[in-house]
Amino acid sequence: MSRCPIVTRPLRTGHQLTELGLGAAQFGNLFEETTDQQATGAVTAALEEGIRYFDTAPHYGLGLSERRLGQALDGAAGVLVSSKVGRLLVASPETADRLDDDGFVVPATTKRVWDFSRDGILRSVEQSLVRLGTDRLDIAYLHDPDDHWETAATSGIAALVELREQGVVGAIGAGMNQAAMLAEFVRRTDVDVVMVAGRLTLLDHSALDELLPIAHERGVGVVAAAVYNSGLLSTATVDSTAYYDYGRAPQAVIDRASRVAEICDRHGVSLPAAAIQYPLRHPAVVSVVTGMRTAEHVRSTANRYRQDIPDSLWDELHSTGLAPDPARNQ
Repeated sequence: MSRCPIVTRPLRTGHQLTELGLGAAQFGNLFEETTDQQATGAVTAALEEGIRYFDTAPHYGLGLSERRLGQALDGAAGVLVSSKVGRLLVASPETADRLDDDGFVVPATTKRVWDFSRDGILRSVEQSLVRLGTDRLDIAYLHDPDDHWETAATSGIAALVELREQGVVGAIGAGMNQAAMLAEFVRRTDVDVVMVAGRLTLLDHSALDELLPIAHERGVGVVAAAVYNSGLLSTATVDSTAYYDYGRAPQAVIDRASRVAEICDRHGVSLPAAAIQYPLRHPAVVSVVTGMRTAEHVRSTANRYRQDIPDSLWDELHSTGLAPDPARNQ
């Protein structure tokens, strides 16, 4: 029996993103080492499953994620790759004898320098193209500009617009762990797409308040990332020791996640499958990106994407107030 295909959704630029995308942070040895073979196996499995959207960043493993993704794709046709700007990698011989101190198990031969200036953006994109082994980026996001709004929203966006006009970058946007500033980017700048991490999930729906409505109104695509909220929603049974938003989950959040899991189970749906499919119920959302380290991760995630979910599940989550249905918040 053939598998249900992973469908695509368009950006206003014409780019078609698969509803499920592979996030390559783990290719940069996030928290633990990943081998070249595992990364290549994950990409091969993704292509076999029909995934055609891949997201990375210089921040992920000090460039290691970009290098591994580029090598694994090896010029594959019909794929879209996004990377990010704002953290410029600068040689750091004084720290080369130690490991990176930002969560990635890699030698600190370079350091991250915040830079949303025109020169910084141009240099960052140029370096990413070299690491990825390509001559253009399909999407470039300003990466975590929380403390750099003024520069990012002016010279940063202007530089990305310049690169888009030159054809070096296909679509431009911003990626953040908050929804409010992304809504400002949509409102005030010429972005095509934004990536919101952890704010359009079964436990945090804050992107529904302002970001999703204005993005839908203005034709800006939304990519939902971190839909498991750091792991709390990644298993069918909620683990009381799991992380939530990069820290230990508070008991109140664990209790709420457990209630959601119980409702999912009653409807014959796994909690992770609901977590993957929840953001896709809003028409502004073009893709859900999740981290996948191995081929096994890819296949299990694709299965979650393909799981049949009855409308009755979304109805109950909505009526109980646990998770408002994005399909009703347009």
